[in-house]
Amino acid sequence: MAPLRNGRRERFAQLVAEGNAAAEAYAEAGFRADRKNAHRLASEPAVRARITELQERGAMRAEITLADVTANLKRIAEAAEDEGGAPGLSVARAAWMDVAKLNGLVVDKSENVNIHHEISDKPMSEDEWTVEYGAGDAVPS
Repeated sequence: MAPLRNGRRERFAQLVAEGNAAAEAYAEAGFRADRKNAHRLASEPAVRARITELQERGAMRAEITLADVTANLKRIAEAAEDEGGAPGLSVARAAWMDVAKLNGLVVDKSENVNIHHEISDKPMSEDEWTVEYGAGDAVPS
């Protein structure tokens, strides 16, 4: 299917296909914000067909890319294993780990332990310091 002839409708279809809510896509495509009209436009057969086509294309590209990258990493890992030795095995291990991560077999987890602190140009009072860091710590000079 060719792009929709109306540029705003095409942009709307693209935004919805990317995962935006219809009401948000409607306004961003240049229409006056109106949830009912956004829903109505998303339900029109030509627009619905275009959204589906764009989503299928995106899924196909993602699948092909995932398959291609996986195949290339496997090829690198196997070649490195054949080379042998510590450097080759190190490359092979890294490539196999990349394959596992890419395919969801290994998930990198990290915990954000940053605590939000307001920044001020004035020093903290002893009471503020105690509340923030505890009674046992001395106020820095």
